[in-house]
Amino acid sequence: MVAINNLSVEFSARPLFTDISLVINGNDRVALVGKNGAGKSTLLKIIAGLQEPTSGSVSKAGDVTIGYLPQQMQLADSTTLLEETRKAFSDINTLRERLDRVMTQVSERTDYESPEYASLLELMETLNERLSVASADNMEAEMERTLTGLGFVREDFNRPTSEFSGGWRMRIELAKILLRRPDLLLLDEPTNHLDIESIQWLERFLQTKAKGVLLVSHDRAFLDNVTNRTVEISCGKAYDYKVSYTPFVQLRKERVEQQRRAYENQQKLIADTKDFIERFRYKPTKAVQVQSRIKMLEKIVPIEVDEVDNSRLRLKFPPASRSGDFPLIADNVGKAYGDHQVFDHAEFTIRRGEKVAFVGKNGEGKSTLVKCIMGEIPYTGTLKVGHNVQIGYFAQNQAQMLDGELTVFDTIDRVATGDIRTKIRDILGAFMFGGEDIDKKVKVLSGGEKTRLAMIKLLLQPVNFLILDEPTNHLDMKTKDILKDAIRDFDGTVIVVSHDREFLDGLVEKVYEFGGGKVTENIGGIYDFLRSRSLESFRELELSESPHRSASGPAQPEEPSVSAGKLSYAEQKEREKTLRKAERAVSKAEENIAELEEKIAAVESQIAGGDASAEVLGEYESLQKGLEAAMEEWEKAQTELDGLKSND
Repeated sequence: MVAINNLSVEFSARPLFTDISLVINGNDRVALVGKNGAGKSTLLKIIAGLQEPTSGSVSKAGDVTIGYLPQQMQLADSTTLLEETRKAFSDINTLRERLDRVMTQVSERTDYESPEYASLLELMETLNERLSVASADNMEAEMERTLTGLGFVREDFNRPTSEFSGGWRMRIELAKILLRRPDLLLLDEPTNHLDIESIQWLERFLQTKAKGVLLVSHDRAFLDNVTNRTVEISCGKAYDYKVSYTPFVQLRKERVEQQRRAYENQQKLIADTKDFIERFRYKPTKAVQVQSRIKMLEKIVPIEVDEVDNSRLRLKFPPASRSGDFPLIADNVGKAYGDHQVFDHAEFTIRRGEKVAFVGKNGEGKSTLVKCIMGEIPYTGTLKVGHNVQIGYFAQNQAQMLDGELTVFDTIDRVATGDIRTKIRDILGAFMFGGEDIDKKVKVLSGGEKTRLAMIKLLLQPVNFLILDEPTNHLDMKTKDILKDAIRDFDGTVIVVSHDREFLDGLVEKVYEFGGGKVTENIGGIYDFLRSRSLESFRELELSESPHRSASGPAQPEEPSVSAGKLSYAEQKEREKTLRKAERAVSKAEENIAELEEKIAAVESQIAGGDASAEVLGEYESLQKGLEAAMEEWEKAQTELDGLKSND
């Protein structure tokens, strides 16, 4: 479907990657992995046609369409959510005209066995499928399903896009791309601004409705659930594995070990050869052998070990000056936007040296409370910041706030003071900005590199209270671990807003849960909190029953949860009955899908045999629509069954 041929990219004569060749087929779901700055986002931009490579080419088969979701995007602020989303269907008329032309060609040809005729039939099927999705009859319903799947509610549909934050804007753009149903989806960090509920919906969509997928993500579970192939960019080369992420990690470890052994053998050969040359350089009887060894050395191609070297990346926050015993006291704090109450009656005290987490669904008020603490927005109640508290704040969009026209060096030079200005190069080197990297403009950095640069700016501030809002977005998995160690060693007070359970584990000693318009304190680490809620994973927290909410945040108070005790006999029988009913619904939906697929195959045989009348083509289109509806019915039934089983 898409072929990448000998692709090379250089920045300032420095190669990013060299001679990469890949083929992405129609049903491939590919995870593109590699350390920050390896060139993942650059490769996506080149495939999308937004950037030119230094050499090589990207070729696409016929009418292949590509949908690209970048890490950052711009939306028009003069439209409502629905109007902006409706732009996904702007090419309906173009599709209809193309389908008319293809149908005319099919009806006029008689070379039924030729590859060209088969290609026309395949194209006609593709266009029919796109039209059945994009047709006016179900366009509104499809938009509503997609928007609600990504976390929006009906009340949001007529709101102007200017009211939505960057994360919700990303969801709008993602909805538009998914609604177009391109042949190849290019997704750059699609889960960064999604809560677990929306991530699960996106997983199901990509599993059941998407065609080709090439995505960049640092969410291990998402990669395992969606992808069936992993391509790693390392040391400027691409390594292709026909497995999902977790098996790839083991295979990569084995490959690196093989490379290391080969490297060590090569180094021994080089050392022995040099030793021979030095020992016999001036002996006439060995002149021929010496010259032979010199030529052999010149021809040796050095072996590179594709190990990600994070040894130099050691985050170290400056020693914190002593603050008062209570850096933050919240007394009856509330925040509302008009009639919309985000949270109310929040009361808690954070002691000096504590490390706490803010958790909960997107839109429940975590970042809103952080902004209240920072004095960025008004609120009700009292937030008292303690004596001698110096706050270092890392916002979700901190990396985007960097000046793209400055170089890496100038970005830090402008905030450094005193003796620290003489050590800027050393500091940047410790954060893996070495050599020519420091002269790069910020606008060409990857998302992870920008996040690291923003973190350096924070490190230069003498603070004793860190507030970090989603600090791991765009960071690769090893860098996440290093940041976690630095926060753990920090001797001040810390608030971390995060959905990343593994990042919070062993880091925080108190968890504040946002939900139902309330802020609830839970003593203990993240797993203590999960156990106290009888939840086995953070995913279940995100999927626990929650009332109707708007995209900007709050929900109505939740009903008390049922205790996790054993069910009575009658309750158990009722549950088994419900479970059997759900299983029958799934089975019935699967039978319906199989029956429709048989009918479609029969009609395709008719068309292939030369019967391409309007009646047959109409039946074909009707069956395709029926199959689409049956798939949605199956997805709904399967989701209900999965929900019942997960509560066992």
